[in-house]
Amino acid sequence: MFPVGAHLIAIATAGTCLVAVVVLHFEGMVRLGHAYKRHRGEEGGAVGRHLMLRMVFGLVVLHTVSIMIFGVGFWTMLQLPDAGSITGAHRGTLFDAFYMSAMTYSTVGFGDLAPKGPIRWLAGTEALIGLMMVAWSASFAFMEMSRHWRDDLR
Repeated sequence: MFPVGAHLIAIATAGTCLVAVVVLHFEGMVRLGHAYKRHRGEEGGAVGRHLMLRMVFGLVVLHTVSIMIFGVGFWTMLQLPDAGSITGAHRGTLFDAFYMSAMTYSTVGFGDLAPKGPIRWLAGTEALIGLMMVAWSASFAFMEMSRHWRDDLR
C-alpha cells in the first residue's frame, strides 16, 4: 500500500507535465502558423515545400520535447520513496524514463516496461495527452497543408 502523499505528488507531477506540454504545443503551433502567414505575406503566394517540411519537423520536435518532459517526470518520480516503480527497467535511469515516456505518449502500450504504484497517475495522464497532442498536430498539419494546396492551385 502506498501512502496518500505519494499519490498526491504523482498527481501534481502529472498536472505539471500536462500544463507544460499543452502550453508547449500551443505556443509551438502558433509560431509555426506565424511562419506560414509571414511567408505568404512576404512572398504573396503559396508556401514552398521547404516550409511544409519545416512545419512537419517542427511538430516532430514538439512531440519529442513533450516526451522528454514526461520522461523527466517519470525519472523524478522514480527518485522518490513510495512513488512506485517501472517494472522491466534496468536501474530506472533517465533513458529508461524517456523510453517509458515514448511508449506511453505514443500509446504503444506497456510491453517490456510497465508502471507500478502511484507513478501510474503520470502514465495515464501522458497516454491521454499524447493522444490529444498527436490529434491536434495532425489537425494543424492538415489545415496548413490544405492552405498550401489551395494556394498552389491559384
